[in-house]
Amino acid sequence: MAYLCNRAELYLVCDMELKESERIRYSRQTLIKGWGEAAQLRLKASKVAVIGVGGLGSPASLYLAAAGVGYIRLIDCDVVDLSNLNRQVLHWSSDLGRPKVESAAMKLSQLNPEIAVDPVNEALTIDNVTELLKGIDVVVDGLDNLKSRFLVNQTCVDLRVPYVYGAVYGMEGFLTTIVPGRGPCLRCVYPSAPAAAETFPVLGTAPGVIGSLEAAEAIKLITGHGRPAVGRLIVYDGELMRFDEIAIKKDEGCPTCSKQRATQ
Repeated sequence: MAYLCNRAELYLVCDMELKESERIRYSRQTLIKGWGEAAQLRLKASKVAVIGVGGLGSPASLYLAAAGVGYIRLIDCDVVDLSNLNRQVLHWSSDLGRPKVESAAMKLSQLNPEIAVDPVNEALTIDNVTELLKGIDVVVDGLDNLKSRFLVNQTCVDLRVPYVYGAVYGMEGFLTTIVPGRGPCLRCVYPSAPAAAETFPVLGTAPGVIGSLEAAEAIKLITGHGRPAVGRLIVYDGELMRFDEIAIKKDEGCPTCSKQRATQ
């Protein structure tokens, strides 16, 4: 089932075509059973926001760009620091001191010049979050604190925009996909925000794993291919190399999503 394309969007997709260079670039993924050019055109017509271009946002945006998402908005206000380089693979030693969105946009545009990359060098706040996410089809989480994630979660619920949540700690990772009206939101999973540590441990491979999975979830939402992790918290244990799954249910008293009508 396609989660995103309404009738107007489907007309837009029908009016689009793949260039010959795009047919070659995406030839291996269009071979996937049930994919074809129709799914690829949905990716080309889609708009994804990646909030935070660090450990999670780097691999997520790389694979979104490589897959052919037509428009990627990168939102971050930080600059590249030496301590970032063990895990934030879009940024290199030559980028130290450079705004992360500029560093990332340059790499993504070189990887895939067929797409549009929109670097937004701004801090995400309650005053600008709605404007930054309006018109976006899927939001991908590259954040590092639950307070900011709650702000994004609330906005996505209000705008009815799917939100792919990812987080890491040490060698562990967590992921769930939030589709407003179809399942629980982030507040259903975490009723309150714990006190966040200033600095927490991360092995660089952990955000690599979770960020790649976030990109896969966004691609599935856009194309309608596969089953997104709605109502499921995916837990990655890098130390034991194991994935577990926890069923999560909508909290009927959730202050964020309990009053929202289910999608028909």
